[in-house]
Amino acid sequence: MPLRCVFALMLAACAGVLLTGTSVSASDWPQWRGPNRDGIAADSNFNADWRRQKPELLWMVDGMGQGYASVSVVDGKLFTTGNDRSSQSVVCADAATGELQWRRKLTDKAPKHGYEGSRCTPTVDGDRLYVVTSNGQISCLRTADGEVVWTRSFDDWNGKMMSGWGFSESPLVDGNWVLCTPGGPDAMIVALNKMTGDEVWASAVPQIGENGKDGAAYSSIVISEGAGVKQYVQLVGRGVIGVRAEDGKFLWGYNRVANGTANIPTPIIEGDYVFASTGYGTGSCLLKLSRDGNGVKAEEQYFLGSKTFQNHHGGMILVGDHVYAGHQHNKGFPICVEMKSGDVTWFEQSREFNHGSAAITYVDGHIIFRYQDGFIALIEATPEGFKLDGMFKPVYQEGKSWSHPVVVDGKMYLREQDRLMCYDVSET
Repeated sequence: MPLRCVFALMLAACAGVLLTGTSVSASDWPQWRGPNRDGIAADSNFNADWRRQKPELLWMVDGMGQGYASVSVVDGKLFTTGNDRSSQSVVCADAATGELQWRRKLTDKAPKHGYEGSRCTPTVDGDRLYVVTSNGQISCLRTADGEVVWTRSFDDWNGKMMSGWGFSESPLVDGNWVLCTPGGPDAMIVALNKMTGDEVWASAVPQIGENGKDGAAYSSIVISEGAGVKQYVQLVGRGVIGVRAEDGKFLWGYNRVANGTANIPTPIIEGDYVFASTGYGTGSCLLKLSRDGNGVKAEEQYFLGSKTFQNHHGGMILVGDHVYAGHQHNKGFPICVEMKSGDVTWFEQSREFNHGSAAITYVDGHIIFRYQDGFIALIEATPEGFKLDGMFKPVYQEGKSWSHPVVVDGKMYLREQDRLMCYDVSET
């Protein structure tokens, strides 16, 4: 395994302290894309050959509600969000059995928008969790029983989405703050006191180019220390932006990667670099951050057109020096790109992978590709060449399988609208 990959796993093991301000187990999955928001699971007890032994279904339960949200798993409890006929709710279940522990309604009615249902993966921080509903409110709940501690509406900041598919962000907890993206002209990103919901600062972001649309997009905030300045990086309607962590001051923006329909994948952060991609015929970019007087500037290192690499949704993962993802709009053809150069190391375009966009998760040297039509592939995360270690179709599939797979303690959790499946992926 590349040395950098080892470092990534070490960071994932302690990222509960780095990002959420609370100590979590190395194998927990406390938020969107895992402990470090990079799609990397710290699980090592993993069956890496599905050709020899396909994952076994342990259980399947109903009761998650309608939606596309993934799950968080902390201390034996599983959390997600979902719609019923009357509301959008947070759901807590036993991670070992799927048995429902509690459900808490957050809206007066189920939000109406394109692709109805929840989007947000709860962010767990100690005895509290934080969620953003698809109609635009952020709430803090107690993990023990779902009691609502506080709620703020994005209307407080003239919140706006770039298009009509609902707010899709998973909030970021950083120290004493929780951050989210209302998308308002004077409050693109806001930092709130995580205990009270009181505003710490709101970040005004100017229009940074003609591509895209004003407002929030479908991505989630990540932390960068690029150029020696702590900042929050987000993909919004007009492209990628960075705002200074201490006060929300706008630092830089990059517009070329934006499109006018939906900017979705969470950016990759690596030292002074930011890698971002969008679908809808757009492409990908690598930016380098450097000091610019008292601020920071972002300089394009390269731009890859849509025919070379575009990630529609489903995410990208950096392992070692290479980015792994699904390539092409509404497709998930496996691709490996060297991040610093933009060179395509390998690309597998076969009918075997023509199953729609792929939501991906890294586990123990492999990438799990969960396709839109339900098929799941296990692909080695190596620049040496494409290698498939098996595929299977779960026992249940409904609509579009957009929820990201989560692996904790040898179990793979697959959210499928109201149903949750748990598969054994441990090495036996």
